[in-house]
Amino acid sequence: MAVADDIALIQKQEAELVFSVFDEAVAFKIGSTIRDRALAQGLPIIVDIRTFDRPLFYAAMPGSNASNPDWARRKINVVQRFLKSTYRMVLEQQRPDRSFKPGEGLDISDYVLAGGGFPITVKGAGVIGVIAVSGLPEREDHGVVVDALCSHLGVDGRQLALPPEAK
Repeated sequence: MAVADDIALIQKQEAELVFSVFDEAVAFKIGSTIRDRALAQGLPIIVDIRTFDRPLFYAAMPGSNASNPDWARRKINVVQRFLKSTYRMVLEQQRPDRSFKPGEGLDISDYVLAGGGFPITVKGAGVIGVIAVSGLPEREDHGVVVDALCSHLGVDGRQLALPPEAK
């Protein structure tokens, strides 16, 4: 699958994975779903779910490390600024150094091009927050979030899942 196809599919994910309501209970349910999967599969990740004004859910799995929360924080900043998933930004920007172009004025210590941050979009309100996962290769971080959202929203995840990355 070409990069353009992946971008189009991620745009479809962002358009379809929309909440009618999002609150603390929803954040806890989605966060717990991701945590349960991580424990069952031994995924060394952290999960950070927040609205733009406050944290709602955080969990660190065995094997995650001290860098993961900082990666998640920088992914959260990217979603808040651009209102789209960080993996989509990675594919659109094509910057192997993980930084934004100098003209963007975005410091690498606060913004990173790395997959795993996904916008929380509420119908009638727009993007209100972020679900961030860090600890796996970026395409997999992204997929963990999309899987959990599909499950919660009752969307057929097979229709929205990115295919495995070509090696």
